[in-house]
Amino acid sequence: MVNPSNWDWSPGRKLVADVNDAGPDFVVRELAVSPDGERLAAAVQNGDTHHIRVNGQLEPQEYEKAWHLRYSPDGRLTALVRRNDQWSVLVDGQVWEEQFDYAWNTKFSPSGSIGVQFKRDMRYSVAIDGTPWEQSFLSCRDFAMSDDGQSAAATVQVEALPEADIFKFLQGTWSIAVDGKAWDRKFLNAYTPRFSANREHVAAQVRLDLFEYTAAVDGTPWESRFGCIWEPTFRPDRADLLVPIRVDGGWTLAENGKPIWNRKYVQLWNQRLSPDGRRVAAVVATSYGRWTVAVDDVPWKLTFGNLVAAPVFSADGHHVAATIRTDAQWSVAVDGAVWPAVFDMAWEPVLSPDGSAVAARVETGGRHALAVNGVVWRPRFDRLWDPVFSSDGKKLLVRGIDDGRYHRQVLPVQEVIG
Repeated sequence: MVNPSNWDWSPGRKLVADVNDAGPDFVVRELAVSPDGERLAAAVQNGDTHHIRVNGQLEPQEYEKAWHLRYSPDGRLTALVRRNDQWSVLVDGQVWEEQFDYAWNTKFSPSGSIGVQFKRDMRYSVAIDGTPWEQSFLSCRDFAMSDDGQSAAATVQVEALPEADIFKFLQGTWSIAVDGKAWDRKFLNAYTPRFSANREHVAAQVRLDLFEYTAAVDGTPWESRFGCIWEPTFRPDRADLLVPIRVDGGWTLAENGKPIWNRKYVQLWNQRLSPDGRRVAAVVATSYGRWTVAVDDVPWKLTFGNLVAAPVFSADGHHVAATIRTDAQWSVAVDGAVWPAVFDMAWEPVLSPDGSAVAARVETGGRHALAVNGVVWRPRFDRLWDPVFSSDGKKLLVRGIDDGRYHRQVLPVQEVIG
């Protein structure tokens, strides 16, 4: 894992690459920027061939297709590439030896492991760091990796469902596979597998019959049953499982099968935990069509008409921010107070370590900009990536393209907020 403290935090602006210098024969299909901002990668097409360019330099390999450029948390460039009608994963210029009929849904563990779902010989499975599971399945909807990248879990179809066979459907044909081995129990549906922090346990949403849902941990469903549930979340310091549940006509938050919040909401989802796992924030609807954030079962007083995105905690756990949209305008709310500025679009906020500064990339008038604590920095960009705070919270890394030129810039936070 790359440590941001080791990045270059010297204030100043540096031209890294010119997006337009590929020449008229190349069409830029996709762009990606490294976490430290030092590299701009582009997937480009020249006739029927596809290439990867990094900081303006064309890599020698040619592909039939190259797309889904992503930088891993440790700074490696990945892409899904096709050669000889077979797909694989490109990692820093090297293609995995394993080839697939198709590959998709690249994911990264915090430790930097790289995983994808793949199809081969009409069967589906998961590959991690170039090694596929030995087992394959009739279908594979989604997967997750453990924090250390050593294990993966996926939603898989373990039995065929003949067309219009409602009895087979009711018996269940879906389960969760962990490192290729499916749970013994089958369900009507299974969703969103999640690992505990120490990868000792795997949980998922499961549907037991036409009307009952619950969570299952290591293949064993909770005894409690609910009208509906949403995505589970393990506490980071232990194996306790949090799940939004619908019960008695309303939504609340349950832990290990029992409600822990007293209030009932019209809706509750997208729960997020503070880094130490002690506090919980979730998106809730306090009445029909009115959304806000509840922190430890205390909703913000302000509500919003269109949406509230998943909340974000500061590193110290004392502050919560979320992107909001109301009356077709976007903004950011922090600890229940909304920035006065509104935008055509706003992305997920980024909080300084102590939460005293909140930054977000925003769009207005077709141009991107950086906003901090509601103050919009004057420069405008064709495109921005999420800002990054230095470890002391006093500087910001800005990664943006203007007039076809990609710049990496470090500036003091005070330069924005004044």
